[in-house]
Amino acid sequence: MAETPPEPPTDHPSLTAATLKERLDAGDPVRLLDVRDRDEFEAWHIGGPSVTATQLPFAKFLQAKVTGDVEGLLNDIDGEGPVTAVCARGEASAFVAGLLVDHGVDARNLTDGMEGWARLYEARELPADGATVLQYERPATGCLSYLVVSDGDAAVVDPLRAFTDRYVADAADHDATLRYTIDTHVHADHVSGLRALASDHDIEPVVPAGAVDRGVEYAVTELPSEDPLSVGSTALDAIPLPGHTTDMTGIRVGDTLLAGDSIFLESVARPDLEAGDSGAPELARTLYETLTDRLDALPEDTLVAPGHRGETTDANADGSYTARLGELRDRLPALRLDRETFVERICGDIPPRPANFERIVAINLGADAADDDTAFELELGPNNCAAAPL
Repeated sequence: MAETPPEPPTDHPSLTAATLKERLDAGDPVRLLDVRDRDEFEAWHIGGPSVTATQLPFAKFLQAKVTGDVEGLLNDIDGEGPVTAVCARGEASAFVAGLLVDHGVDARNLTDGMEGWARLYEARELPADGATVLQYERPATGCLSYLVVSDGDAAVVDPLRAFTDRYVADAADHDATLRYTIDTHVHADHVSGLRALASDHDIEPVVPAGAVDRGVEYAVTELPSEDPLSVGSTALDAIPLPGHTTDMTGIRVGDTLLAGDSIFLESVARPDLEAGDSGAPELARTLYETLTDRLDALPEDTLVAPGHRGETTDANADGSYTARLGELRDRLPALRLDRETFVERICGDIPPRPANFERIVAINLGADAADDDTAFELELGPNNCAAAPL
C-alpha cells in the first residue's frame, strides 16, 4: 500500500528490528498492531509464541483522527501492554504510533517496518571440531545459512543474495578468505547469493550434480560426490538427501550435518516444489528413504543444522537452531511411520507454496534475472519449505 501519511502528531518511541528479535527470543510478551492491509498481513507478518497481533488498516486511523474517534479503535487492539505499530516501511506506523501516544497509549513504532525486519540477519557460532561454523538466521523468513572457516579458508553454504557482502566481511573478520559458495539444492523460497558472490567477489560457485541436471545455466563447479571438498584443513562431505528436490544434498562438517531442506527441527521437507502435485508422491517416497536409510547411516550424536526454522521452533539456549539426530528421531512422528502412510500424510496436507517460487527457481537456475530490489521483494514472506507437521 502507498505510504504517504502526514507527520505523526507527536514524538513517539521507536523499536528496532534487532530489539524486537531480542524480546521474541526471550519469550517476552509482544503486542503488535499491523496497519498494513489485510491481504498483506495474511501473506506475511511477524509471529511467534509470545506475539499477540492485531491487523487494523492505516485508513481506519486516518478516518478516526478526522472524526475524533481514535478511542473507539483502542478496544480493537488485542493483548495487553505496550503496542508496537508495524507497516511496510515504518512510515504509516509512525503516524499511528504517534496518534496512540497522543491518546495515552504506551506505543512505539517498528523502525523501517517489515522491510527493516527482513534485513535483520544474525550469526551465532555452532560447536564444531576443527573448524569454525557460523549459523546465520534471517528472522523474517526463518532461512538459515552457514559459514565454515578453517585455516584461513572459508565456504558459505546456502547464501542469501541480500547478504552477500556480509559473508565476505565475516570471513575476513575470522582471518579467512571466502573460497567457495555452495548451494545444497536449487532453492524455491529465496534468491540464492551464489551468482552474486561469483560475479562480484570471484568466489567459486558449487552446486550438487543434480542441480546441474535440473538445468543450471551459468558456470558452476559440481560438488564432489566421492572426494570431500577441502576448506583449509576441514573436509566438507556431500551427503545425498533427495526428496525435497532431486538435487537436495547435505554437507557434513565433522560431526555436524548442514542438512539443507531435508529435515527440520519440527518437521520434514515438502516434496512438491520441483515436481508439482503429480510428482509429489514419488519424491515423498524418496524423502522417506532419505529420512530412514540415508540418515540411519549417520551417528546418533550428529548435530543437525537445518536450512530453515519454523515460526514456532524454539531456539537453543545459545540462540542457535540445531538438534542431535537421535533427538529428532524421537521428536518427529514422521520418522516412525511406514513408507506408504508417510507418503499419504505428507502429500495430503501440503502447505501453500512459497510466493513467487517459480520465478525464484528460474532466477536461481540462471534462466531469469532480477535486480537487487526486485530479488529482495520476491523472497519476502514465510519460507514454506517444510511439510505440515505429521
